[in-house]
Amino acid sequence: MKKQYLVAIGLVILIAAWMLVPRGDADRDERYASADIDRSVTAVADDGSNRVSSAADFTVRATRSSVDTYTQTVSVRGRTQAFRLVDVRAETSGRVIGTPAARGARVKAGDVLCELAIDTRETDLQEALSRQEQARLEYQGGQDLFQRELISRSAQAQLKTTYDAAIAAVKRAELALERTKIRAPFDGIVETRAIEVGDYMDMGGQCASLFDDDPMLLVGQVPEQEVSKLEIGTRVTGIMVTGERINGELTYLARAADPISRSYRIEVRLEPQQTPIRQGISTEILLDASQISAHLVPPSSVTLDDAGLMGVKTLNSDNEVEFHRVQIVGESTRIDESGFWVTGLPDDVVLITVGQELVFEGQIVNANFDWSQL
Repeated sequence: MKKQYLVAIGLVILIAAWMLVPRGDADRDERYASADIDRSVTAVADDGSNRVSSAADFTVRATRSSVDTYTQTVSVRGRTQAFRLVDVRAETSGRVIGTPAARGARVKAGDVLCELAIDTRETDLQEALSRQEQARLEYQGGQDLFQRELISRSAQAQLKTTYDAAIAAVKRAELALERTKIRAPFDGIVETRAIEVGDYMDMGGQCASLFDDDPMLLVGQVPEQEVSKLEIGTRVTGIMVTGERINGELTYLARAADPISRSYRIEVRLEPQQTPIRQGISTEILLDASQISAHLVPPSSVTLDDAGLMGVKTLNSDNEVEFHRVQIVGESTRIDESGFWVTGLPDDVVLITVGQELVFEGQIVNANFDWSQL
C-alpha cells in the first residue's frame, strides 16, 4: 500500500478518536453560553433620572364607529347602445328620384326616407281598377241570371272568382305604388344613407340606417360569480369615460351564458338625459346588489396581524387594545366619507385611527377623540 494512503487512514482514526473522547462543561466556549440577561427597558427622563414608563402613558387617536347598511355593488365594463339600429330596405326595385331625409336628421314614423320612380306602376293601377269595374258588373249580371235560372251555379262561381281576382290585382297595384316611397318604421335619427338620387335600387337594397335613441341602453357582461346577486329592476349607475354619470334600471338579464367568456349579458334602460348620449361610449356599470351591515373605516386604520391577516385595532371599555379581523366588502369614494366598508366588527366600536401600528393587542392606552389635542 502506498505511503499516502497510510497517512490518510491514520488521520481519520485520530479524528474519530478525538470526537469520541468525553469532555466536561469546563471545555465549553463561554462566548456561546446563554446567560440570563435582563431585557427590561428603563426609560431615561430628560433630567437624567431613571423611571419606568407606563403603557397607559401612550395616547392614540380614536373614533367611534357604528354599523350601517351598505349596498354591495357589482362593477362591470360595458358601453352605451341604441335601443334600435336598423337598416331600412326597399321592398321593390326602381330608380331613386328623391332622398328627403338627410344624414343626422331626426324623423318621425312614416316620414319618407327614399323615393323611387313610379314608372308604369300608376298606369298598372288604373288598368287594375278598370278590370275590377268590369268584373263587378259581370258578377252582378251573373247573379241576376242565376236567380232566373239562366246560368248554372258553376258559371256564377266563375264570375265571382274573376271579380275577386280583379280586387286582388287592384290591391297589388296599390301596394306596388306605395312601396316606391320607403318610410321610417319608427321615430329616430337617420344615421347613414346608402344611396343617392340617380342610383338604381334592387329589391332588398338598403336605403338608410335608422337610429332609435329613446331610450338609450347600457350593455355589458356580468361574470358568472356575480350574476346571482342581480335581479330585474335593480338600480344602476354608469360612469362614462367622459366623466358623466348616468342612471338607469336593469331591464334584461340573460339566462344563458356566453359560450366563450361564460358571462351573462345585461341591458340597462337609461333615464332620459338633457344631452344626447352617443352609442359605443365605454362605461363602468355599477349595479346595486345585496344589502349588508358593515362599518365605514378610514383606509389608514386597516393593518395586519402577526399572521399577515387584515384587520383593525379597537379599544374596549377598559381602553385595552383589541384586534379584529375584517373583510373589505366595498369602497366609498365620496370626498366627505371616503374609506373601506368592512365586516367582522361589533355593532359599536372605538376604532383606533392613528397609532395602531405602535400598540399591541392587550396594551392599555389613552384614547383621544380630538385631533387638535394630540
